[in-house]
Amino acid sequence: MQPGQVKALFFDVFGTVVDWRSSIILELETFGKQKGVEVNWAAFADDWRDLYQPSMDAVRRGDREWRPLDTLHRESLITLISRHNITRLTEEEIDHLNKAWHRLEPWPDCVEGLTRLRTNYILATLSNGNIALLVNMAKRAGLPWDAVLGAEPARAYKPLPQSYLRNAQFLGLEPAECMLVAAHNRDLAAARTLGFRTAFVCRPTEHGPGQNTDLRAESEWDIVTETMTGVAGALGC
Repeated sequence: MQPGQVKALFFDVFGTVVDWRSSIILELETFGKQKGVEVNWAAFADDWRDLYQPSMDAVRRGDREWRPLDTLHRESLITLISRHNITRLTEEEIDHLNKAWHRLEPWPDCVEGLTRLRTNYILATLSNGNIALLVNMAKRAGLPWDAVLGAEPARAYKPLPQSYLRNAQFLGLEPAECMLVAAHNRDLAAARTLGFRTAFVCRPTEHGPGQNTDLRAESEWDIVTETMTGVAGALGC
């Protein structure tokens, strides 16, 4: 495609840039072995992610005041600890488990692809993750962001319009000067409605072997590819 006037690339992070499921399962399994706790950790990870959208919905509706994702993740974690009858955990251990989301591994193509893209574009996160989470993740994984933005500075969780528009404003850009890169059709649809350009990166194993969503591009996005290096190639980087 011809990139035209695009100056900044915004990235969904969970699932698009990092493999959250495999990373969380590994963290949970390691913790379980250390503590002698036997749980189906893959199911636990899926349950934790299943609480992700409902926990944000109350904030989106205004039923709850703003809370960063770390707080929502911790509330969900405590719910699951109780549900799975896991006992005798200290507050420090719960905090360590909750910060597993700060330690997610990138997909193998991402660091190379992002590094190439950064030669020509501003790279920024547009994630529901809070700033501390995203900074810690980037530092550990070597993700070369120019700016860490998203729901927390905008005080709005995607797909609320202000989550996209305020972050473009933070960089002094119009929506047409921005492209969202995401593995989720719904995210891209919300961004395109507001004037963003769009790039779909297919991640068919994000939710494990039973994934049945986002297995293909469901619209004519500006770029459709299977890797971040594919995005770089499409944009001439």
